[in-house]
Order: sequence, then C-alpha cells, then structure tokens
Amino acid sequence: MRIVWHGHSCFEIAGRSTIVVDPHDGKSLGIKAPVARADIVLITHEHFDHNCARVIRGDFATIKEPGKRELKGVRVLGLPAFHDSSEGEKRGKITMYKFEMDGFTFCHCGDLGHDLSDHQIQTLGEVDFLFVPVGGVFTLDGEGARRLVERIEPKVAIPMHFRYGGLSLSIQTADAFLEGLPDGKVVRVGNEVELQPEDLPMETEYWVFSP
Repeated sequence: MRIVWHGHSCFEIAGRSTIVVDPHDGKSLGIKAPVARADIVLITHEHFDHNCARVIRGDFATIKEPGKRELKGVRVLGLPAFHDSSEGEKRGKITMYKFEMDGFTFCHCGDLGHDLSDHQIQTLGEVDFLFVPVGGVFTLDGEGARRLVERIEPKVAIPMHFRYGGLSLSIQTADAFLEGLPDGKVVRVGNEVELQPEDLPMETEYWVFSP
C-alpha cells in the first residue's frame, strides 16, 4: 500500500486499485498540480481546490455523492456532512468518504467544518487512517481536528488543508493541531509512504506529510 500527498487535501492511495481524493489544479493554489493515474476519484465537494478531476489520468470512475458502493475491489461509503458549523448555510454540503482496501480502512473528511454527531462517529466505526482538515477559517481548526481524532481514535491521523510553502489560501498552519503532542506520537514523513498492515501503530500517531 502506498499513500502519496499531492498537496492541500489531495491524496493518492495505491493498492489493488488506485484512489485519488480531492484533486486540485495546482496553479490556483500556488502549488504543483497532482501527477497521478487513478481507478477511482473521490470528490468531497464542488469547490475549485477539491474537484479538478481533469488533471488525473486514466479511465477512472468518479464519485461525488453520499451512499454505499463497491467498485474495482474497493468498498466506499460516502457520508453527508457540512462545510461549516451552520448546516451548510455558509459554504454548503460536503461528502466524507470511508473506504476499505487491502486490509486498511481510510476516512477522508474533506472540508469538514463542524463536530460530527455521535451517530456519524458510530457510522464511521473503526478507521486506520484519518485525513482531517486542520487549517481553520473554512474548516475545522487545530483544536476541532484534535477533538475529532480523539473521538474516532484512528491508528494514524493525517493533517491536511493547512498553510505551507507557497499555498495561496489564507488558512492556518498545522502547528495548533500538533501543539502539545508527545514527540514520539508525531511522525514526520516525506510526501510518500509505503506500508503493510503490520506497520500500523497500536495507538494513534500523527503523520505529517511534507511537500
């Protein structure tokens, strides 16, 4: 299994199939566009920094809505949520995705902007990798993201949608999300990681991808 960060909220997860979530065009954000080929593209919402499927190569299926599906050896559950704390009045709806592949379970939160309900947490169930926005302004901030991680208890929490390098969005860095965590729980990685199920930690670690 391989996880590649293509900047912002875009991740490529490659195993028996290859999934790309929330591709962007790069230049609109001041960063490089994803270079990836996919079997499945997941779009959490129709904002320019999350829905640029045209930059992805391959004959892929695109999923943009909530619901349960199984395709190309992957089980995908789309869960409705909101881009803000006002039930979508400010920024609309999003779809969070939980998907299972090669013995791993992933959850990509998109631009989640509110605390999840107990029912939503129960529906998600066990999660190995949680991709969570931490930059505030348009999404959860560091404190809200930490609270979500503590409720879901994933094996690995991966911050996304934060300010770094040349990113042109006026959002916060990941510092508030990581502040106060034990050094041994924060793992600095490159922009790509390969792993097997036995590599998962017993307790939650925070993996910070680099550009």
